[in-house]
Amino acid sequence: VVVEINRPKAKNSISKNLVKLMFEAVDDIKKNNKVRSVVLCSLVPGVFCAGADLKERAKMPQSEVGPFVSKARALITELGNLPVPVIAAIDGAALGGGLEMALACDIRIASNSAKLGLVETKLAIIPGAGGTQRLPRAIGVSLAKELIFAARVVDGQEASRLGLVNRCVEQNQSGDAAYLQALELAREINPQGPIAIRMAKLAINQGIEVSLAG
Repeated sequence: VVVEINRPKAKNSISKNLVKLMFEAVDDIKKNNKVRSVVLCSLVPGVFCAGADLKERAKMPQSEVGPFVSKARALITELGNLPVPVIAAIDGAALGGGLEMALACDIRIASNSAKLGLVETKLAIIPGAGGTQRLPRAIGVSLAKELIFAARVVDGQEASRLGLVNRCVEQNQSGDAAYLQALELAREINPQGPIAIRMAKLAINQGIEVSLAG
């Protein structure tokens, strides 16, 4: 299954409507036992997801901001909890909440033209949708602190070197090199035993939370 983000006028930023649509997509995937893997990608050239829709948020009554942030955080958690492998195809900018969304995926593939960063400290806030937990797990505590403290943005190649993405591919003329690579990987995963894949994902996800003692 391919889940495509498409808000060209807003750089795929996370709005109320995007959260609603993505929740619907996640629910559909959960209910469908025939789904073997998911590729999350963008239809907007040069952008994966630019993070929260700050223009929309600025217009929200204060009473709506907290519930919206909680809903967006819950969406990213649900994405990570899907029973099948989820591959993020990052062909452009994945910033703030956009990178947090990618971090919730099991596998990340980026093009060399991608830009990735948790840049919230520039806005005098902190990553609020799992970035402070998932980034250290991906690249180690010290490096995660450096990237978050400095609001650093890295390209696909640097992200691959740090272990932030599984691999980096050379961007092509149509701007979808990471997407094509993600499809190729999905085709490798799909023939494997579906129940074994689901159990392996569960075992790995739960295994990193517990001690090996006993």
